[in-house]
Amino acid sequence: METNLARLAEAALDRSGDYPSLHYGGEWFSSVDLHERATRVASGLRSAGVAPGDRVVVIMANCPEVVVTYHALWRAGAVITPVVFLVTAPELRHIITDSGAVAVVTTAELAPKVAAAQDGLDRQVPVFVVGENFAELEASAPSPIIDRADDDLAALLYTGGTTGRSKGVALSHANLSHAGAASRSISHVPGLVRGITALPLSHSFGLLVTVGGLHTPEPTVSILQRWFEPTEWLCLAAEHRAQTTAVVPSMLAILLGQPLEDYDLSALQFVFSGAAPLSAAVAAEFARRVPSATVLEGYGCTETGGIISSSPPLAPRRGTVGRPVPGVTVRIVGPDERDVAAGADGEIVVRGPNVMPHYWGGEPLAGGWFATGDVGRMDEDGYLTIVDRIKDVILRGGFNVYPRDVEDVLMTHPAVAMAAVVGRPDVRLGEEVVAFVSLADGASVAPDDLVAYARDRLGAHKYPREVRIVDGIPLTSVGKLDRKRLRATVSVPTNLPV
Repeated sequence: METNLARLAEAALDRSGDYPSLHYGGEWFSSVDLHERATRVASGLRSAGVAPGDRVVVIMANCPEVVVTYHALWRAGAVITPVVFLVTAPELRHIITDSGAVAVVTTAELAPKVAAAQDGLDRQVPVFVVGENFAELEASAPSPIIDRADDDLAALLYTGGTTGRSKGVALSHANLSHAGAASRSISHVPGLVRGITALPLSHSFGLLVTVGGLHTPEPTVSILQRWFEPTEWLCLAAEHRAQTTAVVPSMLAILLGQPLEDYDLSALQFVFSGAAPLSAAVAAEFARRVPSATVLEGYGCTETGGIISSSPPLAPRRGTVGRPVPGVTVRIVGPDERDVAAGADGEIVVRGPNVMPHYWGGEPLAGGWFATGDVGRMDEDGYLTIVDRIKDVILRGGFNVYPRDVEDVLMTHPAVAMAAVVGRPDVRLGEEVVAFVSLADGASVAPDDLVAYARDRLGAHKYPREVRIVDGIPLTSVGKLDRKRLRATVSVPTNLPV
């Protein structure tokens, strides 16, 4: 199988021909125009000194230039280093320094942040700004593809750094190509060609969607949103008759707070959810209010090219994240690193052609196996269920409490829009369960009532002894629950029932 991403892009163009392939900001962009821009930018980057294997930081909100820059860098044999635009200047400084980036591509609104990130560095890297000197790159004559080996790097993505300094995930052309092909082999349904994308293209899930499009046998249309804004999302989905979308669970929860029935979403058939656990209550409520849509959950990590397992669109629903995609092997292991029995909880470890060979500057994975840090279980038919993150498990009085179990129960209360659960230090029990809850528009409920609601539906060791009602649950830059930030806010309260 061809794995060079630049050659896959050319093959996709040969299959589809010239057509309006991308809608953004009220404009249509043709497949040929985007491709030709990428060929010119690739030549311009090479003239600017970007050599094969060099890392280039790309920090932009979603826009056509993100796609153009990715394909240009792959065409030039270079390595994309995508960065979510919400990072702080110190975080960006770490990425520029750690990656050894030779250039940065950004937009005018983010140029001050890039400048602040480089302030005080011994080595200043050139910055190409869309709408300014980026035009000089596009003025270059097209150049041919610089061939790269299957195991040459194509992307260096940095983890969120929720447990410390962010690490670089080194993904090769083969890793990303296999991930995209596996994703598309599971999710593609003939005739469903119009999708709406609000995921950050700088995140592994957004990158997976981008690469997966290179493997689609028919022309696809992407309705691209700069970033997720629910009212605009609904308008775009209705106007363009979007048939599919890829989301993180918080997006669905936010959409449920909108008047969905005021928009014609009858063309929407499949909603692919990933990057974080999806509440069964949220999935069921969205399916109830948008009856044409089937909500499908998948599972992946940055270190696996964004995919490990997926739920096939036309298969019966089982309430899982599906089975491992083709070529990927999943094991569930206990603390002794031995496989556990079917249905038992353990850490998910994975191996396959999509799995990174190593972290940037790190040693190769032992035997090619990547330990995800996630707790899961696999049934006898090979279907995978995600329980929670190991680092998020609360140890209360010697019992494991999985935050997701508590959140799923709280989310079934009609007044609750979103919930997040963390542990706070407790002298007697080790940790105590604390829930943060935001309410649906117009809803009202007392914290004690939510404690009682959870107590009636959870074991005595699980239910939260404290519920805090907040205006909004903090999310990370890619829409996941920001438990690190919540844990920093909890203190040891007094007069709470045990």
